Amino acid sequence: MKYQILTYNQISPHGLHRFPGARFTVGKAVDHPDAIVLRSHDLRSTPIPPSVKAIGRAGSGTNNIPVADMSKRGVPVFNAPGANANAVKELVFAALLMAARNVVPALRYVTSLDAGAADLEQRVEEGKKSYAGVELHSKTLGIIGLGAIGSLVADTAIKLGMKVTGFDPEITVDAAWRLPSSVRRAHSIEEVLKHADFATLHVPLLPVTRHLIDEKRIAAMKPGASLLNFARDAIVDEGAVVGALHGHRLKYYFCDFPSAKLLREAGVVALPHLGASTEEAEENCAIMVVDQVREFLEHGVIANAVNFPTVEMARESPFRIGIANANVPNMVGQISTTMAKAGLNIHNMVNKSRGEMAYTLVDVDSSVQPAVVGAISAIEGVLSVRAIPAESAG
Repeated sequence: MKYQILTYNQISPHGLHRFPGARFTVGKAVDHPDAIVLRSHDLRSTPIPPSVKAIGRAGSGTNNIPVADMSKRGVPVFNAPGANANAVKELVFAALLMAARNVVPALRYVTSLDAGAADLEQRVEEGKKSYAGVELHSKTLGIIGLGAIGSLVADTAIKLGMKVTGFDPEITVDAAWRLPSSVRRAHSIEEVLKHADFATLHVPLLPVTRHLIDEKRIAAMKPGASLLNFARDAIVDEGAVVGALHGHRLKYYFCDFPSAKLLREAGVVALPHLGASTEEAEENCAIMVVDQVREFLEHGVIANAVNFPTVEMARESPFRIGIANANVPNMVGQISTTMAKAGLNIHNMVNKSRGEMAYTLVDVDSSVQPAVVGAISAIEGVLSVRAIPAESAG
């Protein structure tokens, strides 16, 4: 069997080369794709063929993918959490340094000078006085979101001598272990903003985080503080930011999301989506997501899917079935009974759930005939079924 991989955007060849040519056809014009690999292309307005069994986003955010619709079809959506974390972290510190030292307005001032003016040196010295800044050492950095990026930012800030306060109600055990012990855990977003000289956001865009930073929360910030957003644009209410800048509540707003409302606003530094735009990050994201998509297609295992549980199972047979189903009672029993009626002996089975979604992986002792796939598909609540033969059995 040869899998078809449809790509959008420019995906790092270091990642795509991990699809071996003997088993995969990869390109931007493939027929009946088994999977899609993309970066920023908006799949929400693109028809997704019924042949698609998986989608891989070479990055962390998946707001350009109709995840809910894919869940209904039993299609996992993979991403690459943490693969671009170092790139984003470094850009955050570039922004912190620019904010602390007033680099952007100072540069604008210098570029406005007349190179032929007799008083050029005097004008430079005047600018030096006007744009004096502060040092990051001993200043307080507030971090909202302590995942892969937030924890790296915290660690680097502490090494620079900053005080760090963080808040993340959804922090995982792994993320908590990564945090330096000197990070002060706040009990609310307001507590972080109240004491921060600089506040940086590292949360995903979800319905609950849309306009997470609004007029009320900006009003709780320390006067003259700077706000950094290298997560997602809609996490911040841009109107509230502009108002706070005009009212001198905020000193700077650094972000990665230019918009009509922010352009040419004094105090706004908007970069053109540079967060993960490094060769290393693009390569890491592509490698990570390609490996995940390949493992799913060839073995049915799932890692880093935003809508499916993590499922790993070593093969005990060349013949395997992967089943996506609603997380409802007696599903495993119905699947097992259907297989038994078809004369299939189960060697091993794993069933994991995540919210309303469940995924069942089964190794059996003989090849799975289309009639069996059809019988399992007919069970109420089953979303998708795949027979996954090992390469040697195909």
